[in-house]
Amino acid sequence: MAMIQSGPFNMIGRAIELFVVLVTLFAASAQPSLAQSDYPNKPIRFVIPFPAGGSTDNIARPLQNELLNTAKWNVLIDNKAGAGGNIAAEIVAKAPPDGYTWLMASVGTHGINLPLYTQGGGKLPFDPIKDFTPISLVAELPNVLVLNPEFAAKNNINTVNDLIAYARANPGKVNMASSGNGTSIHMAGELFKSMTKTYMVHLPYKGSPPAVIDLMAGNVDIMFDNLPSSISFIRAGRLKALAVTSSKRSAALPDLPTVAEAANLPGYEVTSWFGAVGPANMPADILSKDSAAIMAAVNSPSVKEKYLAMGAQPVGNTPAQFSAFIKHEIAKWTRVVKESGAKVD
Repeated sequence: MAMIQSGPFNMIGRAIELFVVLVTLFAASAQPSLAQSDYPNKPIRFVIPFPAGGSTDNIARPLQNELLNTAKWNVLIDNKAGAGGNIAAEIVAKAPPDGYTWLMASVGTHGINLPLYTQGGGKLPFDPIKDFTPISLVAELPNVLVLNPEFAAKNNINTVNDLIAYARANPGKVNMASSGNGTSIHMAGELFKSMTKTYMVHLPYKGSPPAVIDLMAGNVDIMFDNLPSSISFIRAGRLKALAVTSSKRSAALPDLPTVAEAANLPGYEVTSWFGAVGPANMPADILSKDSAAIMAAVNSPSVKEKYLAMGAQPVGNTPAQFSAFIKHEIAKWTRVVKESGAKVD
């Protein structure tokens, strides 16, 4: 045995071993480029910061279906509700930047939460600019001021001005539901309270669906809900709509006035938006593929039809455009949070 180890067979064995090591190293070094060239070669996790059935989820589902049908991308929806979207955002911020984890960012996670949660020395578990890669803005939509019909009938509330008069005469007796602290639903109410000099009790929920259920049941009185999650109940008469929060009327409910025109509140405007982001430092080639695929899906006839039916406006833009949009939103909501005195309840 010793003779064999010290002879030519040992030299051949070592040469084979060296060759195997070199091949392994070469394969390992080549793996990233191969993985990127055939991306995506496994399912993409699309983290949604609110429950199934809410507006964020409703915006994500048609996009998911279109990406599967046309691009053949397998995108898996993962609802992670809580903390006004911050739980889901933190998950994605800490994920590998390989393109296989997306977040459906919103005006809450990437506009409102930074000034709202950090006022008074608080801190978010992520930075909405530094910890993410914007991919594409997907859709924008108005909120809608809806009331429990029995509450409205009992107190003769048929217009926005009726609600203002009742709230002023009964401070603290109107309960205002929201889908969570820092959401556009919450801030639409806070801005309304600030501009109308009224006081209503804010009751945050973990998403729109449970809040809307309680609203229809009469456990809460009013809500500034995202239009997609309330529109079917409005049409069915289970919710009473008074106005939309956007600067213009919604094509989905054209007879409904804006809050600004209904109550003579110039400057009152709150709109929601939703867009795909990934973790910071995503490779440029993967980002380019993601952005192109999402823009194509958003602008497809199928997705456009579904979005418009629920009162949402499809967008689709470049990473650079979406990045500039997020920075503008943070600056805007920093002013609103300061002026309204909004706080986390």
